[in-house]
Amino acid sequence: MPPAGGAAVMGTGIVSVGLSLDGDAPLSWALLAVDAALWLGLCAVFARRALRQRRRWLEDARSPAALTAVAGTAVLGARIALTGVGWAAYLLLALAAALWAWLLRPVLGGWRTPTVGVSFVLTVATESLAVLAALLSLERGVAWLDVASLVPLGLGLAAYVFVLLRFDLRQLLVGRGDQWVAGGALAIATLACARVAAAAATGPLRGARGVLEDASLALWAAAAAWLPALLAAELVRPRPGYDTRRWSTVFPFGMYAVCSFAVGDVTGIGGLTDFARVWIWVAFAVWAVVFAAMLRRGLAVARG
Repeated sequence: MPPAGGAAVMGTGIVSVGLSLDGDAPLSWALLAVDAALWLGLCAVFARRALRQRRRWLEDARSPAALTAVAGTAVLGARIALTGVGWAAYLLLALAAALWAWLLRPVLGGWRTPTVGVSFVLTVATESLAVLAALLSLERGVAWLDVASLVPLGLGLAAYVFVLLRFDLRQLLVGRGDQWVAGGALAIATLACARVAAAAATGPLRGARGVLEDASLALWAAAAAWLPALLAAELVRPRPGYDTRRWSTVFPFGMYAVCSFAVGDVTGIGGLTDFARVWIWVAFAVWAVVFAAMLRRGLAVARG
């Protein structure tokens, strides 16, 4: 289980969120169950490693991929928040924030350049905290959480610029799936901004709602600008076969749909919602292919 294993939780969780927003409750609930099982399984694996392979555990913590644990926890929390189980979502927000604070120092201490796709998880993990905080503010009416979410929103955007300036564009052709996070990181920043804007309607950020709506639309356009290059690179240089990093492809596919739902909602642009309703099924198809490949790999390993 590599440090990037949390990306499976991220990808499954965000597709479940998108299906919920599209109104497909049974399938969304099924993916939520899978996501919860994956999260619990990863918790058990990493806890065991911390106790029995501490040196490896500390070394893994220096990789940006370790931050998938933060993002996976927060995405699961966001999906649970949509079910109305507020206490669990608050608990997962607190856990994700604690993990982020603990992992940030070793990750930055072990930072390498030029950066690769997984390096953008620094932004994804930070923005995931903003998304969950703003969503809880919106769903539970906790106004201060909307204000607090501005901190990870801003930090995540700063981290994106930091990583992008050092990004090796050749990763679009040679990356094993994590190159998609270059677009997915902007997509989650878009979602965070749109959620903050939605929560601002009745909170202390009312005066800034127009600016937040415009910012979310600008971020959506910037995230969408990555799509042609990412898709073209997949066609030019196909990369068949299962790799854990392919879960970092699933996550952006789902995130593009979810952020489009959110921006369409706050701006009233119906075309974005229409795009989201189509794209979420593309994301689900990608999830199904990667999930099936993961099961095949697991069975092959089990059989020796």
